[in-house]
Amino acid sequence: MAKITLSKLAHSYLPDPQGEADYALKEMDHIWEDGQAYALLGPSGCGKTTLLNIISGLLTPSNGRVLFDDIDVTQAPTAARNIAQVFQFPVVYDIMSVRKNLAFPLRNRGMDRASINTRVEAIAAMIEMTDVLERKAQALSADAKQKISLGRALVREDVNAILFDEPLTVIDPAMKWALRTQLKSIHAALGHTMIYVTHDQTEALTFADQVVVMFEGRVVQIGTPQELFETPAHTFVGYFIGSPGMNVLDARVEGAFAYIGDEKIALGADYGRPGGKVQIGIRPEFVSLQSQTGMAAKIHRVEDVGRHKIVRAELCGQAVNMIAPEGTEITAEAARIQFKPDAISVFVEDWRLEPGERVQG
Repeated sequence: MAKITLSKLAHSYLPDPQGEADYALKEMDHIWEDGQAYALLGPSGCGKTTLLNIISGLLTPSNGRVLFDDIDVTQAPTAARNIAQVFQFPVVYDIMSVRKNLAFPLRNRGMDRASINTRVEAIAAMIEMTDVLERKAQALSADAKQKISLGRALVREDVNAILFDEPLTVIDPAMKWALRTQLKSIHAALGHTMIYVTHDQTEALTFADQVVVMFEGRVVQIGTPQELFETPAHTFVGYFIGSPGMNVLDARVEGAFAYIGDEKIALGADYGRPGGKVQIGIRPEFVSLQSQTGMAAKIHRVEDVGRHKIVRAELCGQAVNMIAPEGTEITAEAARIQFKPDAISVFVEDWRLEPGERVQG
């Protein structure tokens, strides 16, 4: 296991990058603590796999350094970094049995047969493949083959880190939840440093202690699932995390109030008078329907998803989503809404503004 440090790291696929726009990975400084489980979360093309491949040694960065336990490995090949990696699609030896596939990394390192068997049996139990250990991989489904790939990454006890590049892509949806839960339990049992790349927020929030959110080649926030939900550092984090995501509305902020059109909204704290592009954010969970008080809104439709209702509305020409408890009666007369003041975020040029942090317009 290792602490992984990224120091002034950046990467461009162009031979002579001229500016920040030419970099697929914008400059970053981050430390991944030893033994933690991280998820790299973001949409396709945001730089997740580029970053993972730099950590693994499959790609050499244009700028900066990668350190494992303060040792510079930037130019070191993958084999010298002592990491295990699981890719989107299974990498297994079809003609070998499940047992031999799991044992292969240990045999290559000269471990004795008894120790190999003990370790293979333990990992097979963790990934629930004990009953197929003697079957050849070619006779198994894609789901099972990917579980073998996971097992081969976990079987070594001496790795610095285990890297997962969207490993559940080929897994049947019905099995994904079980495998995510298994990975979480395995991490707790083994304590390896794990980095898990995904564009699926459910996978990231289920698996990780810390989620690293990426957007347009930049890390915009690292935090626990609760921190990302409650205090997003960037409008993208607010929008991307949650279902539906945070409502982000153009507004004018003056002290402890925001103004959208003619509506005045209490913020619960003083934010000064920020200039530039100013927006407020509110989670759908903290928008409530009112019958008499509140702001006039136009309801477009209601989606009943069983546990609750998602109300799609409009406030001063801007879309607003809200979540209403199952059983709530929604009528045209109830087309007034209210925001919970202490749940409102303020953003300037897409970045979070804290109360008392003055930005002059």
